[in-house]
Amino acid sequence: MKILGIVGSKRKKGNTSVLVNRALEKAKEAGAETELIFLDDYAITDCSGCEGCQKTRRCVINDDMQKIYPLLLKADGVILGSPTYYYNVSANVKAFLDRCYCFEVFAEDDRSIWLSLNEALGIKYAGVIAVCEQHSEEDMGPTAEVMAKSLEALGYRVVDKVKALGLFAQGAALKDERSLEKAGRAGERLVKILKLRNKVREKWGA
Repeated sequence: MKILGIVGSKRKKGNTSVLVNRALEKAKEAGAETELIFLDDYAITDCSGCEGCQKTRRCVINDDMQKIYPLLLKADGVILGSPTYYYNVSANVKAFLDRCYCFEVFAEDDRSIWLSLNEALGIKYAGVIAVCEQHSEEDMGPTAEVMAKSLEALGYRVVDKVKALGLFAQGAALKDERSLEKAGRAGERLVKILKLRNKVREKWGA
């Protein structure tokens, strides 16, 4: 079992990083292999909407996203985290999600007929972690939902949405026991579901 943690904040020691790391720690304790990446370490160009990927299932833009695609394909699950910028995900996360469009497949004669590669090859699982400075969930906007709905469209079953509020100062999440617990539980749940999946596959010969 492989879990990929993806941090969409520019702050490597920021609160989003703290919570994604906590999720991975608990996932590792539960028996998963884990890996962490920071999107800011990669040069990711915006999706150009060229539709070039629809012929090959590979994005035609030759940038650092090409290094991330294999990690996504190998991972059984992901933990995606983003700070809230103006009621939404960070620019890094938005660019990353947009560039995953190459994993979507549309019928040539009817674009209302579509599925993701993950749906066709085997559904995967995910957790999302959204962090907000303000104390009201309203001020977080759709940050968590943008990540969750995008991942669902990519063939992930989102098993947890963590919404961490009132976190601004660097490292504040380290003192927020509730958010740490929720993030850790997200990592644990991800592994438990993967173990259940494996058990079912063994029993039913999938």
